[in-house]
Amino acid sequence: MNRTVRIAQHPEADELLGRSPLAALVGMLLDQQVPMEWAFTGPYTLAQRLGTDDLDAHEIARYEPEAFAALLTAKPAVHRYPGAMAKRVQQLCRHLVETYDGDAAAVWRDAADGKDLLARLNALPGFGKQKAQIFLALLGKQLGVTPEGWRAAAGPYGEEGSFRSVADITGPESLTRVRAYKQEAKRAAKQQ
Repeated sequence: MNRTVRIAQHPEADELLGRSPLAALVGMLLDQQVPMEWAFTGPYTLAQRLGTDDLDAHEIARYEPEAFAALLTAKPAVHRYPGAMAKRVQQLCRHLVETYDGDAAAVWRDAADGKDLLARLNALPGFGKQKAQIFLALLGKQLGVTPEGWRAAAGPYGEEGSFRSVADITGPESLTRVRAYKQEAKRAAKQQ
């Protein structure tokens, strides 16, 4: 995987996301209750604090939990809830080690089709149906992972030309359009 993405709106963070399957998964995991750019810059910040240019699921899985939480909590914090997210990141990495020998790309590399890939993503700690569908759309739209049926499995997030989620962010203009869509969806939900 070596793609150009502009999700974090931070060149070094985006470069890591484009080449590291684990960084992309961790960014998606962190994408809740914080701005998308903050979430997807998190893997880069974490890699810097670990003193490496990439993330390693084995290393993160075996890291002492309090010390790992301290890495996410140090200022600037990696997330609004760094302690809770540190646990989730370690749970995700442990799952990847136990199920895929630490190889994040294996989650999608051998998937039979979009439905199978969605099930694999949904099985990841911290990934519910919506997060799994959004990440599947990100894989298909930006990272070149397009098993048969991926758009249908991604639901509305897989629609071509949509601006619903992080899967549709390719720069500042599309980020603005995604934000506008999300704000309108929130307004509509409040009116119901």
